[in-house]
Amino acid sequence: MITLATLAMAIWLYLLLAHGRFWRSEPELVPAKPSTALPVTVVVPARDEAVVIGATLPSLHRQEYAGALQIILVDDASTDRTGTIARQIAQAQPQSLDVIDGKPHPPGWSGKLWALAHGIAEAKSAEFILLTDADIMHDPRHVATLVAQAERDDLDLVSEMVKLACDTPAERALVPAFVYFFQLLYPFAWVNDPLRATAAAAGGTVLIRRRALQRIGGIEAVRGALIDDVALAAAVKRGGRIWLGHSGLARSIRAYPSVVDIWRMVTRTAYVQLGYSPILLAGTVMAMVLTFLVPPFAAVFGHSIARWFGWLIWGAMAASYQPTLQRYHRSVLWAPFLPVVAAFYTAATIGSAVNHHLGHGVAWKGRAYQGIGA
Repeated sequence: MITLATLAMAIWLYLLLAHGRFWRSEPELVPAKPSTALPVTVVVPARDEAVVIGATLPSLHRQEYAGALQIILVDDASTDRTGTIARQIAQAQPQSLDVIDGKPHPPGWSGKLWALAHGIAEAKSAEFILLTDADIMHDPRHVATLVAQAERDDLDLVSEMVKLACDTPAERALVPAFVYFFQLLYPFAWVNDPLRATAAAAGGTVLIRRRALQRIGGIEAVRGALIDDVALAAAVKRGGRIWLGHSGLARSIRAYPSVVDIWRMVTRTAYVQLGYSPILLAGTVMAMVLTFLVPPFAAVFGHSIARWFGWLIWGAMAASYQPTLQRYHRSVLWAPFLPVVAAFYTAATIGSAVNHHLGHGVAWKGRAYQGIGA
């Protein structure tokens, strides 16, 4: 036990002191206006989004942006009223909203990226293209702020961790930790450092310069990626600068009512993230156990130094979770339960691998993908 507790202590010393300050839950996208409001085209891929599209699409029309703003919604073979609702909204905004029908995606493409490719092909020659999910509500200042951020530091790509829904008991228990672990996996300070290889984006909103998209070979460069936001950011960062932060200017209204819903969300791509590698899976599980489960176990069941190490690490772990809990207006009393939530995400990652090896692959909105890359 002393050996495991000592290893856990070493891991947490590294995480807190040398892992990109991931626990600080920053930087924040601050409302601003660009000095030059260059044209922006917004592309929204939408498949079976009738529940949300009536609320989210008008939020794009309410943008307080001085430049030209074109909105393209790609109805990706929806089986509900997504296209109908979008066209009803378009009738009131014929100059700025185009609704187009997507086509069946060819082998090697993910459905979302094929829909994005169609939308981008229909875009006018705008300097910026904003790729945004259909479940995102946009503050009226959002587009202007994204462009201002890109302009200020001459960035090729700007993305943000939008505010996720945190209303149901399951969401309140598990969603803040999802954001915390994303920050742990991709420290935002490292993503934003041009001298580091770490690259990531959060797919809810990704603003990309047209020149950068052309430089990487278009959206086709990541056509098979199921974790498309990270793949796109990595491709762009190889020749340009990117930025990833938090934002209160955009929020997802996609609900995950139960623990099962969040489980399915995680299992869909967790094993993809690991490159379908059993070795990486084993290493990830071991790392999660050492980092998040050994400390409370040592604190409760250990003796002498192991027990003291366990309590010290558990306290530091809880403290590191505070900024994320604060962002989601959750009580500090949730912090000590981070090991329980970590056990859930670890189990879901194992479940993702089990699904893959049983031949279930990745399934999302009636589509199944087997063996497509990360």
